[in-house]
Amino acid sequence: MPTVNNYFQRVADVLPNIPAEPVERIVGILKDAQANRRRIFMFANGGSSANASHLVNDFVKSVRVPGRPRMRVFCLSDNTPLLTALGNDISYDVVFADPLAALAEPGDVAFALSGSGNSPNVLRAMEVAQEMGLTRIGLTGRDGGALAPLCDVAVIVPTESMQIIEDAHLVILHAIYLALCE
Repeated sequence: MPTVNNYFQRVADVLPNIPAEPVERIVGILKDAQANRRRIFMFANGGSSANASHLVNDFVKSVRVPGRPRMRVFCLSDNTPLLTALGNDISYDVVFADPLAALAEPGDVAFALSGSGNSPNVLRAMEVAQEMGLTRIGLTGRDGGALAPLCDVAVIVPTESMQIIEDAHLVILHAIYLALCE
């Protein structure tokens, strides 16, 4: 059984293997979206959804830079009534794609988190984002799954551990947040 210190070390070992270049590209995309008053739609399942919701909170509440407009960021998994209505009445595969199709416009940003990179509802939303002319960002893990090739920019956390992937995603998201505050 792994110890607490062992887990800490495993997380620490993965972080240096995450490439900075795509993260810096994401910062540029989000700064451009902010400057041009574009909307950013984040979405994910489970723990990744919690990470997405957390960062929407940080982006909207705390990214305040004089001379720049405020961030326009939304988490599509935060609307539980809509999510469950779509899942129950249509299909769970459309819980992110349908709101994205209704709310987004060309030039907006679709920002997906998926540890496996293979969640059907996340993939369907990214397909809709591509059809609509949205910029597509993805954070994933393992080998990137089917999500990575659907993205304009993808960051892949190179580990099989879903817990470490989610921890690393939060570190990446906080790095993006801090860069947006500059």
